[in-house]
Amino acid sequence: MSPIIKVENIYKRFSIDHLEQERYTALRDVVSRKVKKIFTFSSAKSTKTTSSKEEFWALSDVDFEVEAGDRIGIVGRNGAGKSTLLKILSRITEPTKGRISLHGRVASLLEVGTGFHPELTGRENIFLNGAILGMSRVEIRKKFDEIVDFAEIEKFLDTPVKRYSSGMYVRLAFAVAAHLEPEILIVDEVLAVGDSEFQKKCMGKMDEVSKEGGRTVLFVSHNMGAVAQLCNKGILLHKGAIRTKGKINEVLESYTLLEQNLVEVYENGNPGDFQISGVKVLNKDGDPLFSHSEKVPVEVKINAPHKLSGLRLGVALNDKWKRKVFTTQYIVQETDFSAGGVVKKVLLIPCNLLLSGSYSIDVASFIPNSMTYTYLRDICPFKMQDFESDLSIYEGADVGVLNIDCEWVS
Repeated sequence: MSPIIKVENIYKRFSIDHLEQERYTALRDVVSRKVKKIFTFSSAKSTKTTSSKEEFWALSDVDFEVEAGDRIGIVGRNGAGKSTLLKILSRITEPTKGRISLHGRVASLLEVGTGFHPELTGRENIFLNGAILGMSRVEIRKKFDEIVDFAEIEKFLDTPVKRYSSGMYVRLAFAVAAHLEPEILIVDEVLAVGDSEFQKKCMGKMDEVSKEGGRTVLFVSHNMGAVAQLCNKGILLHKGAIRTKGKINEVLESYTLLEQNLVEVYENGNPGDFQISGVKVLNKDGDPLFSHSEKVPVEVKINAPHKLSGLRLGVALNDKWKRKVFTTQYIVQETDFSAGGVVKKVLLIPCNLLLSGSYSIDVASFIPNSMTYTYLRDICPFKMQDFESDLSIYEGADVGVLNIDCEWVS
């Protein structure tokens, strides 16, 4: 069975124009030039304006397939490329490179003001949108009363939609998109405009059309609870590229780790003597995601204005249940103290030690049986993605934490 949506190596480039003035012109400069012009009969030089263009790739090598009836949650930070992707799928804009295949009618709800003619009434826009979807007048009439009841705008049905509030507009737009039976329903964050009761109503309707009607839903939202409730699969976009795709719980876990990207433990950067001033656990791309092809670096900085004998640095690894996996410590050497007053050490956790899952660390600076300067618990969450070990086929099952190559004998 062929997928209902197939996206193949999509790229989208935008050109950004930058206008730059040669120098800032204040009001007093303008007045001064005018005065000089009167008395010297010479024209002041105009301020030169230069322009430059910058290329911005909103999407890079995006590739995925969607089966009929799937409910896909598309998540990511602002600027990750989510809305651009939906506009390409809705055929509002074209990709710079790549191709998409859509099998079925598409109804899109992307932003307030999209899809309706402002001069037409609510009634006229319902019939217009149905016609755009390829429905006959008889088919639209069968759904007309359901649409009006769902949108709760009966009083304003014969009012031009340009006079609607944003809430009324969204209610009607969603009702039309969901009830006119498209095979593919695309919904952006626009539902946030409505009140909480209407949002619940919309979530229920999307769930209904997908599970009972077998329609496909693509849903973009920053509300992770709503995404988890509605969707069975997900796509995480980061800087225009797909970071993770698959089961929705795995995608949301990766997104949470990306959002919790904690680099500095102390924001003020000025802790007390021999306290830890910074900790980070990030890969070479600056993200807390690792595979078995790379070691996990735990970078720790200690504020050390002078040398101190017996100072130790301790690191403990926790699993997702906050259980200790292991603890290690380092005795700070005399040569580790720098003239800048900072001790910096990096612990490298072996790349093939951990199975897939979520982890965090505890970090401490201390002198045994004497003084604890810093004890930080459950910080710097990161995720190990296991695609290589024999146990990776049991993704989601509790098979432990460590990837140990044991010996079997007879």
